[in-house]
Amino acid sequence: PLPPPHRPACLSLSLSLSPPRRTLPNRRLFLAAFAAVLGNFSFGFALVYPSPAIPALQSLPRRSLRLSDDDASWFGSIFNLGAAAGGLGTMYFNDHLGRKLSIMFSAAPSVLGYLLMGSAQEIWMLLVGRLLTGFAGGVTSASIPVYISEISHPAVRGALGSCPQITAVLGALVLYALGLILDWRWLAMAGEVPVLLMIILLCFMPESPRFLLSKGKEDEALSALAWLRGQDANYWWEFEQIKDSVKEQSQRITWAELKTPYIYKPVAITLLMRFLQQLSGVTPILVYLQQIFDSTKVILASQYDAVIVGAVRLVSVIIAASTMDKAGRKILLYVSAFIMLASNLTLGFYIHYVPLQPANASAMAVNSSYQTPAPPPADSLSVLPLIATMFFIIGYAMGWGPITWLLMSEVLPLKARGVVSGLCVLVSWLTAFALTEAFLPVKKSFGLEVPFFFFSIICVINLIFTKWLIPETKGRSLERIESYFRTGRKSFLESFRRHR
Repeated sequence: PLPPPHRPACLSLSLSLSPPRRTLPNRRLFLAAFAAVLGNFSFGFALVYPSPAIPALQSLPRRSLRLSDDDASWFGSIFNLGAAAGGLGTMYFNDHLGRKLSIMFSAAPSVLGYLLMGSAQEIWMLLVGRLLTGFAGGVTSASIPVYISEISHPAVRGALGSCPQITAVLGALVLYALGLILDWRWLAMAGEVPVLLMIILLCFMPESPRFLLSKGKEDEALSALAWLRGQDANYWWEFEQIKDSVKEQSQRITWAELKTPYIYKPVAITLLMRFLQQLSGVTPILVYLQQIFDSTKVILASQYDAVIVGAVRLVSVIIAASTMDKAGRKILLYVSAFIMLASNLTLGFYIHYVPLQPANASAMAVNSSYQTPAPPPADSLSVLPLIATMFFIIGYAMGWGPITWLLMSEVLPLKARGVVSGLCVLVSWLTAFALTEAFLPVKKSFGLEVPFFFFSIICVINLIFTKWLIPETKGRSLERIESYFRTGRKSFLESFRRHR
């Protein structure tokens, strides 16, 4: 970063009295955001790796690597245990290493995990590889949204706040697409590329100015902000705002403070949002996408359906990012939950009334890297599973996917942000582990429709939760959002309405 410029005291005072302009001519902010979210690309890639890998591994002639049904369930779900551990570790990493170094640290377990899976000779190597890539994903999913939020200009914070979700979705799409041409070993090795690129780029990026100020490094913080905003930008006003906010929260969070509204309200909102986000079913659906399509009379071969769903998911997230700061967070959450509800009900009733294909009928026959299985016979209803899944992904991607990540970094107070963001990831991925581990046994014992009806009930709860508990944060600075929680008024939502 460039050294901080020296300005006369009177000039600094006059600048501090003027709000920053809404335009952002400096593109280095976007470069820093891009470098960070490469970690989310790797996360999305690793998360859905079992979708093409499990059918191939279950059909291997080599017994030491062939997955049983129980092995497949663990292979799909153990990633979430690693992610939970990574989120727990980030509670320490974020506040001691810093946001940027936490992201860089995640590269070590990620590279090792992909290497173990790509060179696996025994099942334990596959499971340990999944666990390590999950740990890396937990670290990045807790630290990257915080880093992006803290370096972002208010005018683009909504769009940049969606970038972690967008790149995670892009990583999943690339995995689905590469699964059409690469076998499971080369897929794992391909996952190394974004991790190595991330580490190289982040070496040249600044640390979060808010984190630097929290450690008493004012010169470095001002230098970082100048680099991110550009020398010609009016960043002094923003720097004074950040400094005042950090001074108010220079002490560590205490148990007594957990009883105050400005702490417990955003913490409760954030934890519940991450819990409900996972209960909506997105993780088991993405992890077992090909197996779900293999079990239904879907119109195309499951590999191609997975790529189509991945592409639809990416387009939906990009559209949501472009509308988030225009339509607002709450309206998108309403629409998102309603679409997911309709999609889950459609899948549940379809599976209940239409006879299913034998489990893994096409996937178990061949390794998809070498031969394409023939699609099941088409009929007038065979397109419904694909359409319903596409709409579920559209609904999730336009609201409960990216906005949950964004609100986590927006509403949490600075002194609790590092710890609680890690706690949110811990709660999120423990929930995802439980759902992913239970999905295949529930499918086998009670039928595939049961999980989708359960997800439908959760979507109804999401609608109620959005109505009564989630605030609208569109266009408000982090400091202003925090000030509302400090008012102590009876209704947090009323305080927003009064300031419109």
